[in-house]
Amino acid sequence: MSGIGLVMEGGAMRGMFTAGVLDVLMEHGIAFSAAVGVSAGAAFGCNLKSRQIGRVIRYNKRFCRDKRYCSLCSLLKTGDLFGADFCYREIPEELDIFDKKAFEENPMDFYVVATDVFTGKPVYQKLEKVDERCYRWMRASASMPMVSKPVEVDGYTLLDGGMSDSIPLRFMHRQGYERNVVILTRPRDYRKKPENVFLLKTMLRDYPAMIRVMAHRHEHYAFQRDYVFGSERAGDTLVICPDEPLNVSRVEHDPEKLQGAYEEGRRIALRELEKLRAFVQ
Repeated sequence: MSGIGLVMEGGAMRGMFTAGVLDVLMEHGIAFSAAVGVSAGAAFGCNLKSRQIGRVIRYNKRFCRDKRYCSLCSLLKTGDLFGADFCYREIPEELDIFDKKAFEENPMDFYVVATDVFTGKPVYQKLEKVDERCYRWMRASASMPMVSKPVEVDGYTLLDGGMSDSIPLRFMHRQGYERNVVILTRPRDYRKKPENVFLLKTMLRDYPAMIRVMAHRHEHYAFQRDYVFGSERAGDTLVICPDEPLNVSRVEHDPEKLQGAYEEGRRIALRELEKLRAFVQ
């Protein structure tokens, strides 16, 4: 298949880095034939298809301290750290409107990744029409284990796609996209540590497949990063990532830190702009 693909890693509020990169890409008319997002890469990356420059940083700064958006209060009341109704209905439908028409008219294919809680395998879904089902797929992709309820959609029971396929470059290769830009939210030298297995067994006792996947996630993640950088050395992939760890937590409530991660994404994208242009052309 011809065209250039885009792969967007997750990382919760580290996704502000991705948002900064995407805004620069849109501002300079750099487009892709297809994109795949995982977790925050899906929830924030969909704004690339709807061509809404600035929307991600705008609504995150506006609502990051709102208990309905992300809080222990939301977790205790609803079972979701990130409030499902507030994040995936009230914000896009009422408070900061998601441009459904632009999303649906953009010819770029857009995929999200979630994890089947009963098999531990990744599930890939192409999203074309913005409706309640579309929002459920995005929410499923970003529903972090232990602080989110599994999401039921299309016969699946799903959680965060980052548990099973954090950087789905191989998926894009299987779709026929041999050349891809990959946006990572960790520096090149990052190494993931093993999860607390005791905590996993306690919190996910109803989903043994998820326990197995998460117990070995650091190994899978290392393999995926090696695959990405190997593809980069071969000349088929262009990697965009922070130079240093981002000064932002996964559930950051400080608007200035969110802005800082966003600005870092913009800085790196502008620095690599000519390389990006040459790669996609």
